[in-house]
This record gives sequence, C-alpha cells and structure tokens, in this order.
Amino acid sequence: MSAETGAAIRALAAKINVGVVADGLSLEQALALSQQPDPRDIGLLRSLSFGVLRWHHRLQWQISALLDRPLKAQDADVAALLRLGLFQLQWMRVPDHAAVSTTVDAAQQLGAGRVKGLINAVLRRFLRERDVLDRCMGEIPEALESHPSWLLNMFQVDWPEQWQDIVATNNKTPPMWLRVNEGRISREDYLGMLRASNIAVAESKQGSSAILLLEPQPMGTLPGYKDGLLAVQDAAAQLAAGFLQLAPGQRVLDACAAPGGKSAHILETCRDLAELVILDRNNERLDSLRVSLGRLGHVGTIVEGDASQPSSWWDGRPFDRILLDAPCSALGVVRRHPDIKVRRRQTDVKMVCAIQKRLLLALWPLLVPGGMMLYSVCTTTHSETVEQVEKFLERSSDARLGGPGVGRGRQILPGEANMDGFYYACIHKKG
Repeated sequence: MSAETGAAIRALAAKINVGVVADGLSLEQALALSQQPDPRDIGLLRSLSFGVLRWHHRLQWQISALLDRPLKAQDADVAALLRLGLFQLQWMRVPDHAAVSTTVDAAQQLGAGRVKGLINAVLRRFLRERDVLDRCMGEIPEALESHPSWLLNMFQVDWPEQWQDIVATNNKTPPMWLRVNEGRISREDYLGMLRASNIAVAESKQGSSAILLLEPQPMGTLPGYKDGLLAVQDAAAQLAAGFLQLAPGQRVLDACAAPGGKSAHILETCRDLAELVILDRNNERLDSLRVSLGRLGHVGTIVEGDASQPSSWWDGRPFDRILLDAPCSALGVVRRHPDIKVRRRQTDVKMVCAIQKRLLLALWPLLVPGGMMLYSVCTTTHSETVEQVEKFLERSSDARLGGPGVGRGRQILPGEANMDGFYYACIHKKG
C-alpha cells in the first residue's frame, strides 16, 4: 500500500468517526454512507473504524492530557484524526513513524492542512510521554476501562463480581459464529467444506448448528454462502429456536424480527410449522430480511407492522409460540458494536424498558392458553431482564416462568463460552 493510499484510508476512517461521534450515526450507518475504498483496503478501514470507537474513552482522555487547551466543537475532524493516530500507535502493527506520517497526510486530504503541525506534535509527544500517561490513567476508570462512567457504574451495580470480565470482553474483537442451514447440509458435511477451504474452526459445544471460526472471514468468501448453506449468527442468538420448544403444526410469531436470523433458524429447526409470521415495523429492514430468507431458501409470512399495536396487523388467530426479541440497550453486544459505548446514554435504558413493557402487554393476549412466549434481549441490565419479567408476572396472573435450559430466566454474560450477552425467559400462559 502506498503512503498516499494509506493516508486516504485514514482520512476516510476519520470521516466515519466524525459521523458517529459528532453526527450521531451508528457505525454501520456511517460505513454504509462512506465512500467505498478498493476491496483490498476494506479490512484496514473497518479495523481502524471499529478500533478507534472501541478505545474512544481512553483516546479522548489521552488527547485532553496531551493538548494545552481543549479543541473546539467545530474541530471534530481534528479530534478524529488525533484519536486515529493514537489508536494506531497503541494497537496496530504499524511503525510509529508511519502511523504519525500517514495521519498527518490524512489531515491534508481532509482539507485540514492547517493542523498538520498540531497533529504531528501531539502524536510525537504521546510517544515521549506514554509511560507517564499510562501511570496516570490507572486513576481514571473511564480511561483505563474505555467505558463511560455511567456504564461502568451500571455493570458494577448489576454484576459486582463479574463487571471487570464484562468490560474486558467488551474491549475485545468479537468472534465469528456460523449457523449451518441444516435443511440443506449437515454440520459435519459443512465442516468438511471448511477444512477443504483451509478455514480453521475453534472448539465449541454450542448447539448442533453452530460453528466458531478460529479467525473471522469475509462473509461472502465462505464456501456455500451464496448457495444458502449457512448464515452468520452468534451462538447465543442461536439458542432462541431451541428454547421455543417448537413442534409441527404450531403457529409461531417472530415479533420485531428483522434482520431475520432467528426467523430463519426457526424455519430450519422445525420445517413443519403451520405458519411463521415474521413481523417488523421497518419495511427497509424487511426488504433485507426477504433477501436473506431467499438466499437460505425459506418462506414465511412477512408482515409490516408495529408489534405494540396488534390491531393494525393481527388477523385474530392466536399463536402457539411468540418470540419477542425486544428492542433493548444492546449492552450485551458492545464488542460487536463499539459505537454503543459512544452513542448510548443512561436515559436510553429507561426508554427501552418502557418499550419492552408495552410489547409484553400487547402481545400476551395473542398467545393461546397453554402457549409460550420467549422473551429475549441482547443485554445484561437487570432492569431489562429479570426485573422486567418479574414486573410482567406481577401484572399477569395467567403467566408462569420455566423452560428446559432456561429455568426462571437465563442470563448469558458477554464472553461466556465465547458468546454475546443475551437474556432469555420462557413465559407460559396457563391453560
């Protein structure tokens, strides 16, 4: 890669970072809206974009310690370049001189040539004073753990014995799990295809269809991907289909279904359902879901509608099973979406709790007596998990908890068996 190309990729990464930190976009939105580089450079762009957000709070503290006076709000591009340079100096296999020079050159490409001297000086000062900064950082939890203070406090209150492990997991790059489409190929046969392609697999015991890759791979390059032999899905998310206790002839609702990974797995797990209704309020996300189901060879009844307002879409026929994969704070998948640490606020947790309550109450009447609702969230907060379910049980005299492998609720913490953080509760309606 030429120095000019390297600077261009870093300038693009800085623009993406500004989109998230200053403009409030999600990282995936910012990446989708950005100029697409040469396919050979996409890996570097994603590594820079994800890494700078993963370590955002530490990098911000370092910048404030290295600058004589704070940057102004309109200098978001300068702040992004400094974060980018500091990230490279600490976490990427780039020689120090190359990290500094390409970041300085990126400033020129962004039209910020006026600050080339500042960026050069700050990055070189970091190299001189790194040991001192590291010692001082030990007294600043937000910088040391690279999490906002409110989130560290929430983890400490809810998980006093495990919070440090949760935080450490959040700061790691995520593993890549596959789900074999067992309607088309067995897990053993697909493992053979991976071996033939020299793609190494890690040891795991999570589900009959789950495979953990030793190293992440570009999704489209996996053998059989275009033919629908597999999907990319974390092993914790793959547990949902089993917890639903599916059986032939059942009518099943997957509420809040997009992007559709759990819908597809339901159809793969039990191919003799009477019907799977796949519901989501966002038609654009449903379009993506249709493409995904088509690739895998699945058919379901796809409905656009708000799960909290069944009168606008429900046909009056009850369901034997309901999967409520509810909107949540997503604090169990921070390692996959490091922008959560930057974009999420403590007030967001209260907001999603209200949405979850509304969805539980709205969908419960749609369940047949003797049926079961699986409540699922990819988070770890007590307010969205055990407390949410306990409050629902208090309001619903015809509801009880229990299920094989779930008990009175199963919390998977981030990193447990290399899985994402998830919570499941099987809520049965008394017959």
